[in-house]
Amino acid sequence: MTAMTITVTVTALNAEALLTDKAWATVPLAIQALSTMLTTIPASALMRAKGRRFGFTLGALIGMTGGTFGVLSVTESSFGLLCLANMGIGSAAGFAAFYRFAAADAADEAFRAHAISLVLTGGVVAAVCGPTLAQLSRALFPDYIFVGCYGVMLFLYAGIIVLLPLTRIASLSRAERRDSGRPLAAILRQPAIVVALLAGMIGYGVMSFLMTATPLAMTHHHFEFSDWRTVIQWHVLGMFLPSFATGFVIRRVGVLNVLWTGAALLFLAVAADLSGLGFWHFWSGLVLLGMGWNFLYVGGSTLLTEGYQPAERAKVQGLNDFLIFGTVAASSFASGMLHSAFGWTAVNYGVLPLVGLTLGATLWLMARRRRPAPAE
Repeated sequence: MTAMTITVTVTALNAEALLTDKAWATVPLAIQALSTMLTTIPASALMRAKGRRFGFTLGALIGMTGGTFGVLSVTESSFGLLCLANMGIGSAAGFAAFYRFAAADAADEAFRAHAISLVLTGGVVAAVCGPTLAQLSRALFPDYIFVGCYGVMLFLYAGIIVLLPLTRIASLSRAERRDSGRPLAAILRQPAIVVALLAGMIGYGVMSFLMTATPLAMTHHHFEFSDWRTVIQWHVLGMFLPSFATGFVIRRVGVLNVLWTGAALLFLAVAADLSGLGFWHFWSGLVLLGMGWNFLYVGGSTLLTEGYQPAERAKVQGLNDFLIFGTVAASSFASGMLHSAFGWTAVNYGVLPLVGLTLGATLWLMARRRRPAPAE
């Protein structure tokens, strides 16, 4: 998470320094999200066959490769190498996305939401360390701004490789490996699975869409690097700090109440963005955006676990993250284009129909669950 936060903090600026057409500045982030999407299903299948620890180690090695390409993109002034860097970092994220499911698989049903939520509290460290490391490491090599940022990532991914042997990770039994469970089409016909997929896709897509455009909007309105670095830092805190309580809240009020609250927070984030162009407008918009993402991501992941058996988890989890990061890839690409063509206001109005769809789907499932079961 810290490596990803550094990437979000510096990539658009690095790309702008390498490009004459600034509209393409968010393309590396779109490639990163696309790489995450394309990695999720193979990563899930590989971890089913070889185990979670093997997959997480491979993901960290791919991340180190991405960091190396990032260093070279700066020293060689190459936009192509920057795209390769983001491809490697995105692929590493495709493996790392399954940490939350690895925790859920190891927990009993009552603790599952807490397990997913607590894994994401690592993002609190990322919120503090990521932008701070980006700021400090920029000055390590004055002739090559951003080299230090990518160099730091090498140590972060190496730390994963050191920590993994210390963990105990649940694995499938031999019987579960032989039986892949129900067909995917049958699993997807469950209303809870549909709502879980929508919550994850739209929550993450809207968050990425607005977050990616924010540094560009702030730069366009003459804010300094330190200003939007602070906004991104608080945004990441908004994303992950609620994780200390989200699992508990899900257990107390139910996952669907958490989902509609997450959608409502996204509406409030857009309202804050549209209310002005001052520092506190950007700050409050991104903090609310992060909180809405947290409720939808943790809630959607928890709701997803209700709809599959252990033997089915690899294909369902893989498809879930494939769809989520496919949406993120599309939103990252479209965000820079829309901002360049139409401005910050259009970026915000563009997400409202998607947030409304999430809210409507959640309320529909709540009404469906309240309906009495038909008599035999």
